[in-house]
Amino acid sequence: MPIQIGAKPDSGFDDPLGMLKDCHRRIENFLRVLHIVANRAEDGPLNSEEKRAVQTALEYFRVGGRRHNLDEEESLFPRLESAQASGLEAIGRLENEHRSAEMDHATVERLFLKWLSSESLDAADRESLSSAANRLKALYGDHIRLEEEVVFPRAAEVLKSDAIAKMGEEFRDRRKVNPNFGLPT
Repeated sequence: MPIQIGAKPDSGFDDPLGMLKDCHRRIENFLRVLHIVANRAEDGPLNSEEKRAVQTALEYFRVGGRRHNLDEEESLFPRLESAQASGLEAIGRLENEHRSAEMDHATVERLFLKWLSSESLDAADRESLSSAANRLKALYGDHIRLEEEVVFPRAAEVLKSDAIAKMGEEFRDRRKVNPNFGLPT
């Protein structure tokens, strides 16, 4: 990502909750790109700027998005459940939303890749692409708000510093396993 003058630097592994929030900003930015291009879709090729932006956004969700979900589902959510944190009934909902987003991401990726390779989409595919991008935008808006206003603050309250530190180590290890995907090879 380009450096923005005056922007807060990204959080490090010593602040895994901050890392999750930073990732949300990237999710919002890349989703905005996909949403704009999908909703401007016309029959014809993408211009070079759109191609680069779409390819970058798709790669981000393929790698960073998957890693983000693992950070939450394998590091954060189990610790919150172990701490028996009250008020976190939302975890099941958030995990279901991850699955729902995966389906729409698959549709968006398939259709954008089709568009990139064939240089056009028919009306039905353009409508499917736009619908999937719109669903993702709506889902992520509510999803991120719930995590940042309820889940992350609650995690900061109930998780001990050693649990937070261990989360940061897991985030680091997840990125070491396979830096391109953050997943075991």
